[in-house]
Amino acid sequence: MAKLIYSAFTSLDGYVADETGNFDWAELGEEVFAFINSRERQNGTYLFGRKMYETMSVWETPDVIPLTGAALEFLPIWQAAEKIVYSTTLQTVSTAKTRLERKFEADVVRELKAGATRNVAVGGPALAAHAIRAGLVDEYHLLIEPIIAGSGNPYLPGKVPVKLELLDERRFDNGLVYVRYRAKS
Repeated sequence: MAKLIYSAFTSLDGYVADETGNFDWAELGEEVFAFINSRERQNGTYLFGRKMYETMSVWETPDVIPLTGAALEFLPIWQAAEKIVYSTTLQTVSTAKTRLERKFEADVVRELKAGATRNVAVGGPALAAHAIRAGLVDEYHLLIEPIIAGSGNPYLPGKVPVKLELLDERRFDNGLVYVRYRAKS
């Protein structure tokens, strides 16, 4: 059975974006991007909410953004993965290997995990909150930026206690810290 992984950049105080929706403080850099690629290669399917999908869909058309080095290596990872977008407002999807679902259904995602041979990644805190509340997230991968956002869009939903076990950690030259936790049963 595949794992469901929730991975995101977050400020030290736990926000994926500030109160204006800005997340340009997320410093990738070559070292971090190469590390992300090594992790993303393990995923066969991405689950996205509308906003995260719209942010990530630029990878479908590489001529839109200049790509070099590790960023260029991410392109085939993105394009090879299956993508499921959960949205009640999006009319169509614009990327290959993508389907649109109107409602997050925990049992359907549970079946997806059970039948998958590669990990499933959930992207975006609103959609991840549904998976966390349903007890579906197996691992949490945080890339913690050395910044305090002050407020904004939180990485985790409130009032959902989950016990975690630290599996891995890494510090990068730019001050970013990666931590990987497993949800304890």
